[in-house]
Amino acid sequence: MVREIMKDTVFLSQKAEPATPEDISVAQDLLETLEAHKEGCVGMAANMIGVNKRIIAFDNSGKYMVMFNPEIIKKSDPYQIQEGCLSLPGARLTKRWKSIKVQYQTETFQMRFKTFTGWTAQIIQHEIDHCEGILI
Repeated sequence: MVREIMKDTVFLSQKAEPATPEDISVAQDLLETLEAHKEGCVGMAANMIGVNKRIIAFDNSGKYMVMFNPEIIKKSDPYQIQEGCLSLPGARLTKRWKSIKVQYQTETFQMRFKTFTGWTAQIIQHEIDHCEGILI
């Protein structure tokens, strides 16, 4: 189901709760909402659709990927960049890392580790910030 985009900064500033297997339907809604906004959006976190859980979905080189309970465990090569957000007006300067290693769970809650670089790494960092209640 395509959900409305959350714009309440008080809600978006809350740290997300861990996702569980009962949250699989949230991931489906997140993917459908992301697909509906694909012209202006490359990633979303569950709190952007009003669900305070650690789930993100993003464009991974042309194919959508979902992560449950993602955490950045390694990062390198910092840089500054202007970013926008579907939940917030305008663009803001933020610090990102060119390379990140992420620990996350799949849709079957299997633990995985993967390194991302460049644009995909930037998207993931933005969405994980949402999970942490960090607004750019």
